[in-house]
This record gives sequence, structure tokens and C-alpha cells, in this order.
Amino acid sequence: MSTVSTYHYDKVFKLENGKKIRDLQIAYQTYGKLNSNKDNVIWVCHALTANADVFEWWEGLFGQNALFNPNDHFIICANVLGSNYGTTNPLSTNPATGLPYYLSFPQFTIRDFVSAHQVLATHLGINGIKLLIGGSLGGQQAVEWAITEPARIENLILVATNAVHSPWGIAFNESQRLAITSDRTFYSNQPGGGIKGLKTARSIALLSYRTYNAYGSTQVESVNEKTDHFRASSYQNYQGEKLTNRFNAYSYYYLTKAMDSHNVGRNRKSIAEALKLIKSNTLVIGIENDFLFPVSEQKYLADHIENAEFAAISSQYGHDGFLIETNALTNIIGTFIKESTNKKIIKLQHTA
Repeated sequence: MSTVSTYHYDKVFKLENGKKIRDLQIAYQTYGKLNSNKDNVIWVCHALTANADVFEWWEGLFGQNALFNPNDHFIICANVLGSNYGTTNPLSTNPATGLPYYLSFPQFTIRDFVSAHQVLATHLGINGIKLLIGGSLGGQQAVEWAITEPARIENLILVATNAVHSPWGIAFNESQRLAITSDRTFYSNQPGGGIKGLKTARSIALLSYRTYNAYGSTQVESVNEKTDHFRASSYQNYQGEKLTNRFNAYSYYYLTKAMDSHNVGRNRKSIAEALKLIKSNTLVIGIENDFLFPVSEQKYLADHIENAEFAAISSQYGHDGFLIETNALTNIIGTFIKESTNKKIIKLQHTA
């Protein structure tokens, strides 16, 4: 079992845009023990509304008897900046005013997520990461980290993610923010502000996460007589309500802005040149019918990261397949790790 720990950063945390956060708190969870060589670290970067409990939201790939387990590995997952699961976010108290930030919270980027991860890793004495993994927004963090600290990351696994967030993805996120901001309570500076808008935003998001076939197999009607109260309608309402019970509209608004900011080419020569900076043994996994992060984006990553391997899986769940198809992921990632280990052994034998 693992409980949430909180790291209190005692320095001023400077964001990419030059703004500063004081009294930064980073929530994280660890599983297993760091070995004497400190070379068994598995670092997980989570997606949009997930938390630091990777055993909960990526069950099957992570767990007591899973590929990534606490007996063999020291697993860590940190909650991102702006999320409402323990890390400093818009509902946190602004030390300058003594009141919650709400919409006065400074805007942040994927690179700021990574800077916070790096601060935490240094605090924990983790100089090398055996394997860094992330899917979707988590994959955006992972690829950025591997670019900024290539020597720290030995193996890199990127799932259903990209090098730059697409106009298509930004359009989906903007549509969700339009839903949130159309709820006038979003500007009320109350913890529950914008909650109805958030419900609508989640319904919009779900359409990009799933596929036509997924709805066709799970929400189809059993009778032909209905003219209202369809299963698909109930499902959208249920999923929207479910998120409002565990998340807040302000964090969601800012996190989608951070996702839109993702571009590894920013202030670098180009996207392609930035990817060349990655030195990790890299595996990129795409989902063939991913509507939001098309497999072409993962192929681009694999084509431009030196010696990267590419694999694809099929899932009727589309983008959400990266959380659901854990058996397929276990097989692909397990094979990659085994082959990488064998290559390393052969290389050591040749240099001995």
C-alpha cells in the first residue's frame, strides 16, 4: 500500500513564462523500495484528470502482480502542477492574499510540470530514472523531460501522445473551456464555480476519447420503440457528473491550457531537432483508431527519436485504450524491456 506524500519546496518556483509560485507543494506516491544502486526507478507521468495513485488508474500494467510491481521496482508518480489532487492548484491559498487563487493562478505549461518533477526527483535523491513512462498528457511530460535531461532517463515509453499538440486537440480543449466559461458561476470565485460547465466539458471530451464502435457496442438500445432517454444520453450525463464529484473546473481549465502549450520545438531549432536530443532507449506506442492522438503522431515521434521502436495496438476504445488495453501494453513493453536488457548485456560483453 502507498499513501500520498507531500513535498514542500522552500524556494520560489519560477514558471516558463517568468511568473513565480511561492510555497509550492507537490503530492506524490511511491511503491516499493529504492535499491542500493538506485537503479530500479520507474517514474510515471499521469494524464489529464488522474492522480498520483498509478495502481488505481493504470491497474493491470501497475500493481502487485503486474509488469511494474513494488517487488522489483521503485515506482513513483507525482501529481502535476494545477491538479486538485494535492499539488498547488487554483484552489490553493495564495500566500500573498491569504485567499484561494482561482483565476489569478498563473498560467503554466507542460515544461512547468517537468520542472516540478525534476525538483521532486532531486529532493528524493533520484539522479537516474530506469524507465520513464506516460500516456496522453503524461506522454507529453515524458517526452519533454527526456529532451531536457537526456542523461537522467535510461528508458522512455511514450503511449498515445505527441511532440506538439495538434490544432484538432486544441479545438477540442477550447470547446470544453467554452462550456466551462459559459457557466457564469465560473467567475464567482467559489470552489464549486463552473461545475455545470465542467460536466458539459467532460461530455465533449469523452467523444474524443472513445470511438463510434465503442458507443455502438456499449450504448446501443435493446428496443426500437424509444424516442427519448437513450442509453448514450444517460452515459454522457453519468460521466460528466462523475468528474464533477472528484475534480474542479478551475484545475480542468488550466490543465487543458497546459496541454495546448505542448510543443517540444518552442525556443529550440525545430520539433525534429528537439527530438534528436533524446538519448533514452525509446518505445513509442500508438493506438490505431485513436481519434484524438492519431497514430501518425506516434509514428512521427518514433521516426525522429534516434533508434526509437514503434508499436501499435488496436482498441475499440480509441484513445482511452491506453488505460484499458493493459494486457497488450504489458506484452509490448515487457518484450521491449527484455530486448533492451539483452542489448545492454551484449554491449557490455563487447566492451569488456
